[in-house]
Amino acid sequence: MMILDRALSWREVGEIAAGEGIRLSDGARERIRAARRIVDALSASNVRAYGINTGVGALCDVVIDAGKLRSLSRNIIMSHAVGVGPVLGAPETRAILAAAINNFARGHSGIRLEVVETLAALLNGDCLPEVPAGGSVGYLTHMAHVALVLLGEGAARVRGQPLPALDALRTIGVSPVVLEAKEGLSLVNGTPCATGLSAYALGRIERLLDWADAIAAMAFENLHGQIAAFDAEVLGLRSSPALAEVGARLRAILKGSEILDASAGRRTQDALSLRAIPHVHGAAREHFAFAAGVIDRELASATDNPLVAGTPAAPRAHSSAHAVGAAVGLCADSLGVALAEVAAMSERRIDRLVNPLVSGLAPFLAADGGAGSGLMIAQYTAVSLVAQNRRLAAPASLDGGVTSGLQEDHLCHATPAALKLLKIVDNAELVLAIEMLAAAQAYDLRPRGRTQAPGTRRLFDAIRARVPIYLDDRPLGVDIGRVAELMRRFESDEVTIP
Repeated sequence: MMILDRALSWREVGEIAAGEGIRLSDGARERIRAARRIVDALSASNVRAYGINTGVGALCDVVIDAGKLRSLSRNIIMSHAVGVGPVLGAPETRAILAAAINNFARGHSGIRLEVVETLAALLNGDCLPEVPAGGSVGYLTHMAHVALVLLGEGAARVRGQPLPALDALRTIGVSPVVLEAKEGLSLVNGTPCATGLSAYALGRIERLLDWADAIAAMAFENLHGQIAAFDAEVLGLRSSPALAEVGARLRAILKGSEILDASAGRRTQDALSLRAIPHVHGAAREHFAFAAGVIDRELASATDNPLVAGTPAAPRAHSSAHAVGAAVGLCADSLGVALAEVAAMSERRIDRLVNPLVSGLAPFLAADGGAGSGLMIAQYTAVSLVAQNRRLAAPASLDGGVTSGLQEDHLCHATPAALKLLKIVDNAELVLAIEMLAAAQAYDLRPRGRTQAPGTRRLFDAIRARVPIYLDDRPLGVDIGRVAELMRRFESDEVTIP
């Protein structure tokens, strides 16, 4: 059980997405209570405060009678629950919930402790609201569908079982809440959707970049690459710690390769998809490091609107633009481009492995050339996935649009950016899985004699423990799925990347 006191990190959001529970510290509970006292003071005063005693969006200048503030909160949830399309998966929903609880625990939203603890109860009880993935230009619709379940409306999945919201709440021993002033707005506001999804994506990308280095090393060895291109002194001439890191990883994985020793000096230089692995993978790691810092800072921020401060005697409500997720959207877009490039380079190595014109290996890595097609068509699949990534990599941040009667006349599309980043991650995993299958097949079909590096041998053994050599005797797509699943394992499992 994770104790939430300080701001969560993106890694901790990832742990919660994977199933870790969460509990508010005494300090967080007191911050939430203190902020609520400020909202109560504002509600009782004549001070106009956005979303507390006014309408929202273009209705921000319409003052709401005190007797209608509960209705305002409930109505906001109902009118904002307009998501469409398939629902998010469990990890994505858990990541959004974690980021939302983290945001409220900063103590500037003014939502009651009871509501925040009910959100935590959903997480801890594995009672996950059904949240449609589509329909958001920023941050409103996803959290509205979460909030529906708090009210006993909508639907949820309890330990994977779909139930109406009221039944789901009863299953975990929780009662529906009645929202008070500002709570409806706070529940749909801020950047928890984009931030939570991006934090979850970071965990997957970090793992995938490690796999990308190792899989590229397997292809490099099979294609008799010139290991001198990864020499530390040569790579050090370019000022990039991430490039140097990838180069060191490649040297470590390929150390002791008799295959590469025998091919040293055979060519002046390799194709770019081989010799530029440290440069492309290193650049992706640099984008990753920057994005990780941005997401951690976002999680350490209060992103509601309005934010409350001061004391009950001197309450203040700051109507600002902290709910705008420009930083998150730009990072998700940038990471999407970087990962799409890593996958595109992987596809080029797949082609070199299966292409008899350049590989020096069995045509299309078929065990029985002619009667079998081997991995010929798997390369087609990689081309398709890379092409889709190219389309997805177009920046959502520039999509723009105007909503709410010109009041919201600039939209950053941070949540759509994070969602398409996750789709790029899915595709990149599959492309790299195909490259790993091709490299493993190449080891099986190459002439016996010179041994591969111990590092690549470990990976080969991990693959062959799950997927045998391909003999055109089964649907190859099943093998791709098995290898992709292997790549999604955490370091705590039996598979460790060299």
